[in-house]
Amino acid sequence: MSSHRTVTVYPSPDLPLTLSEAGTGRPVLLLHGGGGPATVAGLAEHLSRSALTLTPTHPGWDGTHHPGWLTGVDDLALTYLHHLHDRRLRDVLVIGSSFGGWAAAEMAVRDTADLITGLVLIDAVGVHIENEPIRDVFALDARGLADHAWHHSDRYHVDPADASAEQLAAWQADMATLRTLAGDPYMHDPKLLHRLGRVRVPTLLLWGESDRIVTPAYGAAYANAFANAHLEVIPEAGHLPQIEQPKATCAMIDAYFPAWADATGYAD
Repeated sequence: MSSHRTVTVYPSPDLPLTLSEAGTGRPVLLLHGGGGPATVAGLAEHLSRSALTLTPTHPGWDGTHHPGWLTGVDDLALTYLHHLHDRRLRDVLVIGSSFGGWAAAEMAVRDTADLITGLVLIDAVGVHIENEPIRDVFALDARGLADHAWHHSDRYHVDPADASAEQLAAWQADMATLRTLAGDPYMHDPKLLHRLGRVRVPTLLLWGESDRIVTPAYGAAYANAFANAHLEVIPEAGHLPQIEQPKATCAMIDAYFPAWADATGYAD
């Protein structure tokens, strides 16, 4: 098992950024979605067996500081690019789940220094697709959210009545931060879809077949916008296949690593 360590860095003087780090080797930046870093913890553990895995907590999640100027996903993307520059990290694979996938895509279109050499987007939001609207998660109650987000919704549904006051307050604070960063326009950048054609690094999109927040058809249109992308649909999974189908998700990412290395000339 890889040794995990938590560090705090300052991409900006007023922005303490908390990262969990583990493993050694080629750097992987792993970006969580609205559910927080716990939703990618298992994936981080797997990746850290063969890579230097960096998992930041987005500012404002889990009680972390969220400066007032950080109001959009573009700010988040630049924050992470600045961190890669500050650490002098290159040949970086960026993996993002849901909202984190949007941030990963925004990083890729702004990566003028070519630090990123591969992308994995897992049920990512971030673009507008005609006739494939992104479900408004802010309008769903807990039961509705479970039905839209999970293939096995009964297994993962959490009744708010069973949560503590502290848990509810933490969840509400996370959702307030998500609304600040992604509420208007809702969960997308109107310009992003048209910019993705200039992203030429190998890009893998993984999609839960039962995702009703962003459907596999949305994922297919997302993939088509990239210059060099491939879509894989994962059966019996919803919006978070890394939780519902971790073996399949990890296997697809593992299979992607050699393709990424060969395509970029960074093969070991």
